[in-house]
Amino acid sequence: MELLITYIADGGIIAILVFIWLSIYFITTIWIWVSRVLALNSWEKSEKSSLESLLRGIPKIKRSSILSNCLQNEETKTSLEICRNIAEKKATSYLSMLSVIASTAPFIGLFGTIVSILKTFAELGNAKSASLSVIAPAISEALVVTAAGIFVAIPAYTAHVLLKRKAYDLLSIIQREIELLQSTFPSKESGIQKYEF
Repeated sequence: MELLITYIADGGIIAILVFIWLSIYFITTIWIWVSRVLALNSWEKSEKSSLESLLRGIPKIKRSSILSNCLQNEETKTSLEICRNIAEKKATSYLSMLSVIASTAPFIGLFGTIVSILKTFAELGNAKSASLSVIAPAISEALVVTAAGIFVAIPAYTAHVLLKRKAYDLLSIIQREIELLQSTFPSKESGIQKYEF
């Protein structure tokens, strides 16, 4: 922690910008993780309930199911597939942001480190003598930013993978609902019977 404070105090504007950028990334990662887990858990619970109703032979889909909107309008195989695509887009929202954070945070940290090392070597060039005891603390301060970048990237990558898996599980449930709707309750015209909501 002392190295971090020293780095920010001695690093100048670049150090401050890098740490602000990494802080924004970290806060964004936590916000996306918490909000998406809560939203996907609630959505998955609703879809599981609708799937269980369909498995019991009850043609009743909950209003909270994403498929209820599709079945109110045009009840065709195509409309269900469109609903599945909409659900996929909704379930995987913010994953690209987590991917960007996970892949760029180490480079932002590395940028801060390189700028600090260049500054250190410039200062050493003006000094009359340079030894390891002078260079080592400056280099270790500079490496703090690389560590901060990696510290931000790890939770972003982890959240990306876990949310991607959660979205896949949800989409599997929705796909099973679609298959049940198409095969279990056929009608003459559209392949899907009228449903209660």
